[in-house]
Formats: sequence, structure tokens, C-alpha cells
Amino acid sequence: MLQPLVSLYAFLTAPREEKGATATEYALIIAGIALVIFAAVSVFGEQLSSMWEDLGSQLNG
Repeated sequence: MLQPLVSLYAFLTAPREEKGATATEYALIIAGIALVIFAAVSVFGEQLSSMWEDLGSQLNG
């Protein structure tokens, strides 16, 4: 009667080895970075484009 509970307790309390990030964690990090880049380009894209065009025209004379 107690054997399944003892086995479950042993499984839940066993020490786990977590050595570094998994592919899922890396995918979440990459997705977050991509989202930030997309948001920045959406917000500042027009201003950055005009800045580079102004700089190019100043360099060309």
C-alpha cells in the first residue's frame, strides 16, 4: 500500500542535475531578442531611415 507513495516521494525529492540551458530556453531567448528588434524597428524605423538619408546627402555634398 505504501510502496507507490514511497516511490513517488523518492522521485519528486530526488536531486536533479541541471547543467546549462536547453534548446527550448535558447529558442525563447532568441524569440525575445527578435521581438525587441522588431519593436524597435517598428517604432524608430522611419526616423533612422531619414537620418541615414540625411547623412548620405551631406557626405555627397
